[in-house]
Formats: sequence, structure tokens, C-alpha cells
Amino acid sequence: LTAQEMAAEEEQAQSKKALKKQQKEAEKQAKKAEKQAKMDFAKDRYGVSAMVQSQERLGRTLIRVQDLTPEKANQLVWVRARMHTIRAKGKQCFLVLRQQQFNVQALVAVGDRASKQMVKFAANITKESIVDVEAVVQTVEQKIETCTQHDVELHVERIFVISQADARLPLQLEDAVRPDVGVEEEGRATVNQDTRLDNRVIDLRTTTSQAIFRLQSGVCQLFRDTLLQKGFVEIQTPKIISAASEGGANVFTVSYFKTSAYLAQSPQLYKQMCICADFDKVFCIGPVFRAEDSNTHRHLTEFVGLDIEMAFNYHYHEVLDSITDTMVEIFKGLRDRFQTEIQTVCKQYHSEPFKFLEPTLRLEYQEGVAMLRAAGVEMGDEEDLSTPNEKLLGRLVKEKYDTDFYVLDKYPLEVRPFYTMPDPHNPKYSNSYDMFMRGEEILSGAQRVHDAQLLTERASHHGIDALSIDSKLHKYSFRYGAPPHAGGGIGLERVTMLYLGLHNIRQTSMFPRDPKRLTP
Repeated sequence: LTAQEMAAEEEQAQSKKALKKQQKEAEKQAKKAEKQAKMDFAKDRYGVSAMVQSQERLGRTLIRVQDLTPEKANQLVWVRARMHTIRAKGKQCFLVLRQQQFNVQALVAVGDRASKQMVKFAANITKESIVDVEAVVQTVEQKIETCTQHDVELHVERIFVISQADARLPLQLEDAVRPDVGVEEEGRATVNQDTRLDNRVIDLRTTTSQAIFRLQSGVCQLFRDTLLQKGFVEIQTPKIISAASEGGANVFTVSYFKTSAYLAQSPQLYKQMCICADFDKVFCIGPVFRAEDSNTHRHLTEFVGLDIEMAFNYHYHEVLDSITDTMVEIFKGLRDRFQTEIQTVCKQYHSEPFKFLEPTLRLEYQEGVAMLRAAGVEMGDEEDLSTPNEKLLGRLVKEKYDTDFYVLDKYPLEVRPFYTMPDPHNPKYSNSYDMFMRGEEILSGAQRVHDAQLLTERASHHGIDALSIDSKLHKYSFRYGAPPHAGGGIGLERVTMLYLGLHNIRQTSMFPRDPKRLTP
């Protein structure tokens, strides 16, 4: 044979050898796969589900985590929840499944319904992923103190990932719900406010945030339901207006085609117009904008206003009674219907239960000043309350009357807006009032001047141009017959913060806006 023929034969022999080796390797892999398939008898009981694109509508009923109680013992149920924590231990894996403010322990263990591979799969699901779990509800001998569902756990038979979260989270939820008290000594991490707000979507998933905003929703519902029962009409007012609604410079200017407009600082004028239009009793819930460069624990540049305006017959206290009755109904409703939320928040931010009286305590401004002077505060009869004095007066009232909620009536006329009605018995004071929770103002209101001539005089006294749009809106409404009326505005976020005893309004604003924050 020639050298060329010998090389060809050798190459052919090597090709046959390589093919034989490849076939042998394929057979080996097939046997291995077959062996694994036999070992993983649960391969159809776990995995990553296809993206939900509304391919079909299953008849499956998903049980709420909060409904997992001992009454469902031994029942096979489906649950959809987030993967909160995962702890693998040998041939079993403990999961905590979270749904809003409720969570439950689940167990995946090697046995008749779960393979070793299934346990391994469950242990490697990333935290915050959404999963569907089929499991048997089992009662437990010892209460599971770390979960809201103390008396049961789930024995998992199927688990599928519906939406997978990234492995790296911007914050850990267990850190975000840790009480601030004593954690530094214990060496455990907490999450600061800016990190929370920068990653608000994750922060809002915590049990505490869920409870705060569900309770806040309750405040709105109770406010609305109570006023509707009292015969009020809900109205919607414009937020883009032609002139500053409260006067002054604390207003946001926006471009409005070829001119400028302003974001409403209050629905004040429009509530009053509705009273003049014979709606008699009105309220509205909507955003309020204040361009105040105040970086405090209780100020926002945008907040939700709960506003009331009401015509009365002979005395503005008719309105004051309606507002305080409404606030008391809100407090009672929160106490009776939102104990789960209140207790959830208290676990992280402890506070004393909110106290109120029926009927509501009402003090005159001069009485409040006298209490402050008795406590050593030096202030004039017609001087406005400073924030420290407000808080001090709140503590004094709590000590004397055992209430966190009270009204301060008859403010000095000079510290109130021009449209406030003067007191007929003492011209230095006015028919105006503030309401306080835990020593902080939550409502400011008054009887409004409803006479066009007196309004013009009051505007001039305050240095406001009688021909300005602000004045004209009042005058044009009042020239055609205006009923005596009064009202006030409440800050939703502030009510929520103070009812729960929290210390920063950003905790009760879902996406807060302040002088330094415009995102998210």
C-alpha cells in the first residue's frame, strides 16, 4: 500500500472508533437520564410555569393565606404567595410564604409526594418570587410564633414558580420590618428611610407597610361613609387654577398654554361656591399642593386633603359638631375594624393606643394659653401656637383629660386668613378652630365670611387687592346670596401617622413628595 492509502485507512479506522465512542456516550447519557427519571418520580410536581398570558382559565380555587386556619386541617389547598424566607435542612426545606400582611410556614420534605430533586428546587427559589403551592393544611403542636398563621403549616405536594425575582434584592424584607429599638446592640441590620423610599415597591411589600396603607384606606372609607350618612355630597374640584387659592408665595406655578396657572393649595374656594350653589353640605378627597420648603417630619409638598364645607343655621358650632362626630366615627371604626393592622404596625413601631372622648373635648384658645402659661411658657394672648407649644399643650391635655384628640376654638383673628369670620363678642378673636391628635394639628377650619362687603374689608385689612381674582371668586359667589357656612381641611397622611403613633409622615405617604424628593 502506498503511504496515501495507509493514511486513508487509518483515518477511516479512527472515524469508526470516534463514532463508536460517541454512540457509547449517548447510550450512557440515555441510561443516566432514565435512571434520574426513575429516581425523580415527582418531576411533574414542580418547576417554572410558562408565562401567564391568559392561555386558559383554570377552575382552580386559590385560598387566601389569612384563611389558613385549623378549620381547614387535612384539606388539600392551592395557595399563591411570595417566597418570604427559605431554610433547607437535609431532606427537607422550610419555607415562609407571604401574602400581603399574612404569612404561613410550609414544608417540602422527601417522601411519597416530593423527591430529593423537588426539595432542592424549592430550596433554590429566589426570595420574593411568586409561587403556586398545592399543599395539605396541617395543625401544629407548638405555635409558630414567627408567622401570622400560628396554628397551621402547609405540607407541600406541588410547587410552581409563577414569577421569578432576581436573586439580588435592594433590601431584605426581614430587615425592613425589624423594630428600631435595640437592634444596634444586637448587631442586626435595619433599613434607613431613603433606602426604603428609593425602593418603595419592595418596602411596600412589608407587613408593616401593608397594614399602614390598608388602615389609611379605612380612614378614607370611614370619612366618606360617615359624611354620606349625614347627607353630604361628594364633589370634585379643579387642581389647576388661575390664582393662588390660599394667597401667599407657597404655590407651584405651571405653564398653561400661553399663560401660567397654579396647583391648588386647597379646594377652599370651590367648596364655598358649592355651598352658595345650594349643595348645603359637601366634602371632597383629593391632592393638595404646598410649595413650602419645609423638611420636617410632618410636611409634604403634595398630600391628600379630606375637606368639608357645610352651611349652618345659626352657629358655626353646628359644623364643628359634625366634623368632630365624623372624626370620632373614624376613630371608632379604625379601633373596631382594623385591630390586625394596628397590631401589625405596633410590632415594629410601638405606641400607646389612641384615646378620644365622646363628646370631643373642646377648649377655647385662651384656656390653652392659660395651661401653657401654668406650665412655664411665656406667650401673648394673641400669639399663634408654635410647634413645640402645640406638642406641649397636647401632653398637658392628655395628662388632664386623658385624650389624644381635642379641639382648640376661638383663635386670635390676626393669625387666621382674611376670610375668617370675626368673633361677634370679641373682635380680637375669631370663629375658627384647629383639631389636634397627639399634640399635632390635623385640621384647620373656621366660619367663613359670607358677606361681600365684610370680605372686601377683611381683604383690605390683610393687604390683599380687593380686585384680585382670589377676592373676586369670593365676592362673585357671595353677591347673589350666600348662606352662613364653615368647614375645614384634614391631612390624610397626618391623621394616619398620628393615629398609629408614627414619627414621620413619609411612612404614611405611599409615594411621598417633599422639597428633596420627586421620585419614584
